Amino acid sequence: MKNIFFCAIIISIVACQSKNNNKSKASKIATKEEKLDSTHIKQFFDSALTKGKSYEWLRDLTQNIGGRLSGSPEAEKAVKWGETLMKEVGLDSVWLQPVMVPHWIRGEKEKAYYTVNGTNQNVAICALGFSIATPEEGITAEVIEVKSLEEAESLGDKMKGKIVFFNRPFDNTLINTFAAYGGCVGQRVRGAAVCGKFGAKGVIVRSMTNGINDYPHTGTMSYGNLPKEQQIPAAAISTQAAENLSADLKKNPNLQFYFKQSCKTLSDAPSFNVVGEIKGSKTPENIIVVGGHLDSWDLGEGAHDDGTGVVQSLEVAYLFNANKIRPKNTLRVVFFMNEENGTRGAKKYAQLAKENGENHIAGLESDAGGHTPRGFSIQANDKNTKLLQSWNKLLAPYGLHDLVKGGSGADISPLKNETVTLVGYRPDSQRYFDYHHTATDTFDKVNKRELELGSASMASLIYLMDKYLYNNTPIKP
Repeated sequence: MKNIFFCAIIISIVACQSKNNNKSKASKIATKEEKLDSTHIKQFFDSALTKGKSYEWLRDLTQNIGGRLSGSPEAEKAVKWGETLMKEVGLDSVWLQPVMVPHWIRGEKEKAYYTVNGTNQNVAICALGFSIATPEEGITAEVIEVKSLEEAESLGDKMKGKIVFFNRPFDNTLINTFAAYGGCVGQRVRGAAVCGKFGAKGVIVRSMTNGINDYPHTGTMSYGNLPKEQQIPAAAISTQAAENLSADLKKNPNLQFYFKQSCKTLSDAPSFNVVGEIKGSKTPENIIVVGGHLDSWDLGEGAHDDGTGVVQSLEVAYLFNANKIRPKNTLRVVFFMNEENGTRGAKKYAQLAKENGENHIAGLESDAGGHTPRGFSIQANDKNTKLLQSWNKLLAPYGLHDLVKGGSGADISPLKNETVTLVGYRPDSQRYFDYHHTATDTFDKVNKRELELGSASMASLIYLMDKYLYNNTPIKP
């Protein structure tokens, strides 16, 4: 009996030692991999900050081409620019993916004013994308101010013959300004559809920004299923103009507002997504896509929205090549066309991926500006979300603290399924809506170092997804 007991103790000790030895070996392997990953991530940042290309690429795109509204000659130039640049970077293959896109044009510069005590107060205004024009002479009417779509709906026929003024501001208590944008943007998108059916004469909308200034913000709107005869012109006015108009309406509720715009929608136009890739070394049939949208609104130069996302996405591939890191999965860079007013490029890309039987395992989109990196939002199943969050130890030293579950981006979201991991690059949001969809979205508003930090951040995440995503081997936090 004693011998049996003694043997049991010996076996237990040997088993524990074996278990501890296995743990020790695993720990050493993990430590070795962590050191290797840390080294590669530092290489990405060092390369981006000392020999990065993104800033000069952005200068060329914005200064020599400018705003790139879908269907425009500038958008066509941007496609050629993107194709040439991808070839210069040395991607294994580059091609154009045809897509038909909407073609809306702004026409002559918009005019607006209202009259108070016989004096005209000029208003900074711009037509919303897909809006119809006013009559050639413009429209003049009394104004009804509302703060929500629901309030407008409740007015019903009281809107007939009036100009409806949507004046819901950003909630400035929200630290994430994209959340504040989400709370207001419905009035821009659906305002004309709600008011047109009740006979309103036109709609003016407070610009989508947390700042008070005299730069109106354009953006897309929709008439939904509204019959053509009920469609009314829609325009954005600056936040400063909105503040002034609201104050003047309290003193002069019957003031007359005038605005004129000559925009129109033409027939769909041919365009392209620009696609290039580095073929994977081990599993080339698996694809990781990284991209931004090549089109922009016409008022500025499309710098933060989304020139920064385009050049950062290509710089990811450049950084892999510069550091002689070959991805095991195929790394595909896509400059999507028509994100701003239709997402036709995104839909076409996803459609062709399905038709061609392509296997996308991950995607990363940059479409939130070129400011200081903060992290990533993750659209994935719980297992892969936790996997990405386990990389905090490697990413936090570079300011990438936010690895949160959330949306990814308009251009990669059509790829969503139960297994693909989609990620949105998230820089600091505090200044983004100073420039979004305005004439001030220009090259000089982009900081070179912030832009390059973003490129390196994206390359680091792509590297980790390429190495670990399907192995599901989390790095210990």
